[in-house]
Amino acid sequence: MTFKELLTRFPTAKVIGELDGIKVTGVSMDSRTVQPGNLFICIRGDRFDGHDFVMQARDNGAAVIVAEEAMHIDVPVVIVPDTVRAMALISDAYYQQPTKNLNLIGVTGTNGKTSVTYLLDEIFRRYNQKTALIGTIHMKIGDDVYPVKNTTPDSLFLQQSFHTMVKEGIQTAIMEVSSHALTQGRVYGCDFNIAVFTNLSQDHLDYHESMEEYFRAKSLLFSQLGNTYDPKLPKRAIINLDSPYAKTLIRSTAQPVLTYGIESEADVRAQRIHLHEKGSVFELVTSTETVMVRSPLIGKFSVYNMLAAAAAALVSDVPLLDIKKALETSQGVRGRFEPVEEGQDFGVIIDYSHTPDSLHNVVKTLKEFCDGSVRVVVGCGGDRDRTKRSLMAEVAINTGDEAIFTSDNPRSEDPESIINDMVENLNEPYHRITDREKAIEFALKNSKAGDMVLIAGKGHETYQEINGVRTEFDDREVARKIIKQMKGL
Repeated sequence: MTFKELLTRFPTAKVIGELDGIKVTGVSMDSRTVQPGNLFICIRGDRFDGHDFVMQARDNGAAVIVAEEAMHIDVPVVIVPDTVRAMALISDAYYQQPTKNLNLIGVTGTNGKTSVTYLLDEIFRRYNQKTALIGTIHMKIGDDVYPVKNTTPDSLFLQQSFHTMVKEGIQTAIMEVSSHALTQGRVYGCDFNIAVFTNLSQDHLDYHESMEEYFRAKSLLFSQLGNTYDPKLPKRAIINLDSPYAKTLIRSTAQPVLTYGIESEADVRAQRIHLHEKGSVFELVTSTETVMVRSPLIGKFSVYNMLAAAAAALVSDVPLLDIKKALETSQGVRGRFEPVEEGQDFGVIIDYSHTPDSLHNVVKTLKEFCDGSVRVVVGCGGDRDRTKRSLMAEVAINTGDEAIFTSDNPRSEDPESIINDMVENLNEPYHRITDREKAIEFALKNSKAGDMVLIAGKGHETYQEINGVRTEFDDREVARKIIKQMKGL
């Protein structure tokens, strides 16, 4: 592909230098990885500005520079208003629009994204499709697993990955789509077939500044499904009708909508729900069929996740019986309501709940099954939304029986200051133990038969980030070690 072919996507671009005959051998946003003949795109990040590294890119063989300002360099420079948008368009074109050859499902919402994507992956695999998954924990292409830095990676990484998926015969790709990614244009160029909305509650207000702006970001996934309807390539929006944002979100898309819910008369709904300590039983009702689902997944929030996945699978023509079988055999996601069992006579649950709403849902679920007391070990991340810190503490105090406040990835902030923000409005008693391992130890050693300990916030994560340095820390392994020590093992 020549650069002049790519340039047709940028009608207002200003070109400095001669582009005739230049063939693009690759696309890079990292000057260190540039190879001869590559196109280098200058991206302004939080810590580095790609415009500062054009000489290194040139020295490594860059044939063309895409930038937002004029550069004094002896290779052609193409100036565009927004290099993030340009990177998405270039990546999509260079990798031959790979998402047009995939059934691409995007899942967005405050809570439940990871669980819904994993459920969908299990459903489609049971239906004998070859799948791929991109999300908070990792990227998976078929059976191969790769690390990712963000819930939704940048557009260049995404299009490279989609290209690989197509080459490897992937049929359905499922991805978490964060509000940051939507606002920053990371998913420009992604041709989604299905968009799924789980729910919306307070999170990321350090970035979005208001719930209205946070919701607007989420709604972009649905508006970007397009305005035309192609029966050969149908698109669908899957929306939680029980959410107060549902009606507005439905108006945000021109595509057919399938709703799901529990409290409302949704298209796909659960009724006759029985929740217990070993799972969930409910009738899964559609417009044409009803099946009984007996799932090992616990809690009402899990029923919502199963409904979302079922609805997305139904519009992909997966038979309801295959959906039922997948839901009944799913063991859930690592770090999501995950029990730690070492023969102790009290329960221990590891969960990723790091928003007030998700923490409330998990503690409430534990209270329904717990014969004793529920102890909540929780902290708040540094360099993130400060306004939710006191809310998290209030949920732990008001919903649980005993609250232990501790550290959870303080990053560049002082851990003590974060806990100060959490407890500033509290009058009720609580425990403050900044060292996370000691906090977990306190909760476990003070538990009796029939009690439950919720270790919240980190879930699948295996590190603590303090002053920009990540050290190994896994809530599950720490809890196992302490329990074994308590048993004298």
